[in-house]
Amino acid sequence: MHEQVTEVDTAQERVLRALERELDLARTDPDREFQRRLDRHFPALYRLFHSLYSSRADWLEQLTALVLQCARSWQDRPPELKSLDAEREGDANREGNITWFQSNAMLGGVCYVDRYAENLDGVRARIPYFKELGLTYLHLMPLFLAPEPFSDGGYAVSSYREVNPKLGTMDQLRTLAAELRGSGISLVVDFIFNHTSNEHQWARRAAEGDPEYSGFYWIYPDRTMPDAFERTVREIFPDDHPGSFVQQPDGRWVWATFHTYQWDLNYANPAVFRAMAGEMLFLANQGVNILRMDAVAFIWKQLGTPCENLPQAHTLLRAFNAVCRLAAPSLLFKSEAIVHPDDVARYIDPAECQISYNPLQMALIWESLATRNVALLAQALERRHNIPAGTSWVNYVRSHDDIGWTFADEDAAELGINGFDHRRFLNAFYVNRFPGSFARGVPFQDNPRTGDCRISGTTASLCGLEEEREPSVARILLAHSVAFSSGGIPLLYLGDEVGQLNDYQYA
Repeated sequence: MHEQVTEVDTAQERVLRALERELDLARTDPDREFQRRLDRHFPALYRLFHSLYSSRADWLEQLTALVLQCARSWQDRPPELKSLDAEREGDANREGNITWFQSNAMLGGVCYVDRYAENLDGVRARIPYFKELGLTYLHLMPLFLAPEPFSDGGYAVSSYREVNPKLGTMDQLRTLAAELRGSGISLVVDFIFNHTSNEHQWARRAAEGDPEYSGFYWIYPDRTMPDAFERTVREIFPDDHPGSFVQQPDGRWVWATFHTYQWDLNYANPAVFRAMAGEMLFLANQGVNILRMDAVAFIWKQLGTPCENLPQAHTLLRAFNAVCRLAAPSLLFKSEAIVHPDDVARYIDPAECQISYNPLQMALIWESLATRNVALLAQALERRHNIPAGTSWVNYVRSHDDIGWTFADEDAAELGINGFDHRRFLNAFYVNRFPGSFARGVPFQDNPRTGDCRISGTTASLCGLEEEREPSVARILLAHSVAFSSGGIPLLYLGDEVGQLNDYQYA
């Protein structure tokens, strides 16, 4: 143990010398705020970075460069955000974890900027309405630069430092964040960090053969390594492309878990970690309070594994958290993992993702409405709702995404339910293909051969408001009463509060 502490101390001294040499830290941090945070959080960052990258000869140089980057970001952080950091750190619990988000006054709202308010100025104009609703948290769906038509709804980011010009500018986002903050509303945005667009400047450089940026992605000259990986990795969008790799015009193969134009980042390269930490801290300094960490299950790859939910994915998230504790300590992470309930829970930790979507509860609310039976929902609330102190669920009825029936087959089996058959029933029920169904959902990725399907639709349409008002309103209220009362941050998909119906002209 003494040897490990000595190694940490030696590394920290090296970092402090670099900070003094590069940034004149004694002058630029006279109150020693950054140095106090470094004393507290550097040992954890050291251990995490060592765990991920110690096999590389340059890992300590990379760590030193990372801390320098954090210090520069802290120097650039606006005074009002530093004050917010201090305020929220002051409310920490005995373990030192920030807990401001655990207030029973928390209420979230989520929307697409263009669909809900046309642009960022339109969102600003609705702040009085948000206050009337009681919102303390506003999640704006992907709003960064993404090339059309290959944007995946904003999830193929070509620049994390530019807003989609149809929505506004980074200056307008910064102004909106400040006005929301002044109204007691925290800003949430998506951080798509498993992949970038193939039109991101890093990907463009990689496509040109630049060896530095080729190392930012999983790129191979032939099928040898792709074939080896694909023996254990499942296809996500087989209709888009088979397997996990796509071939480029020069004959090379690049990893693309989702769409062909979304290239997976190579976090085995510490330069990628540093680059994405820089993008994260940039957004924090614009006034973003919470980052929705997209596709967390996929961020680490290892040959011979499914490349999902690997231990290193958790280590990466903890390392990113340690970075934030140094340079933007009030920033929170929200996990997005639509996976087995056990795997969802593993991402929830004060040192990892402090808040998390609760996809199981969402799915089982809808399951209960269809079956008129709360057994699966009650079982989940009893067995799977408890999470570590200093964390919180984000409980919702609907979101932008489809409904996937994410309950565990073993949980269903305990109640005498066959998981496969039950999912087929639920899919049929919610697209109005089952006798007595009230729902008007739309199938998504319907595969008649396998029975796989997910459900799209607004809360009102899924509850039957298009047909009968009184029973459907009762269902809407009942569904939201569960989300609002079960402990956590309730989240409204904006439009649901006024009973918005499906728009069947979307195609």
